[in-house]
Amino acid sequence: MLIEIQAAGPFMQNGFVVACEATREAVIIDPGDGVGGLLAFANREKLAVRHILLTHAHVDHITGVAAAKRALNVPIYLHRDDLFLYERAVESGAMFGLQVERQPPIDVYYTPGQVIAFGQCEARPHHTPGHCPGGVCLQIGKKGEAGTDLFVGDTLFAGSIGRTDLPGGDYNRLIGSIRTVLFGFGDDAKVYPGHGPSTTIGQERRTNPFLITT
Repeated sequence: MLIEIQAAGPFMQNGFVVACEATREAVIIDPGDGVGGLLAFANREKLAVRHILLTHAHVDHITGVAAAKRALNVPIYLHRDDLFLYERAVESGAMFGLQVERQPPIDVYYTPGQVIAFGQCEARPHHTPGHCPGGVCLQIGKKGEAGTDLFVGDTLFAGSIGRTDLPGGDYNRLIGSIRTVLFGFGDDAKVYPGHGPSTTIGQERRTNPFLITT
């Protein structure tokens, strides 16, 4: 599996291209302000992007969705509980003094047990509310296997957790999502957060100050 990570200002949000190396089919995850670099990477590597997958709908994670849709004309996926955030992208951007274009309609809402295939790989969404109501973890791996690459949005960071003081945030739900969903993937699972460096479930379970139990 080929994974490209790019972050761009002003929010330094991580966007991803994840590709099946055998077939060159791919997905784009959370195209924010770095969408141009992600699209350029996909073009340079001759990747056929099949889906645009969103971990959640805070404005920094969706500013490039319209550009990605125009370039790729593939379906956009989101959890329905974050639609109210997605539809307020213009207003949310204005709060930060930014001009954000209105994003195109969502094509597919995540459902329990859903499998999103691309080449010989597949993404499985898992609902992880707390940072926002419709946050998801995208578990990606080879078809038919339990994926161990987790794209978690702003639910979990290296050494920290997502903030819960924004509309729809809930600290107890967030901790519950991490402990009941993310920890269930095992210590070796790789975590790709929406900001900052990658980590592992084991590292966060052992050292994250929000998650250590005494």
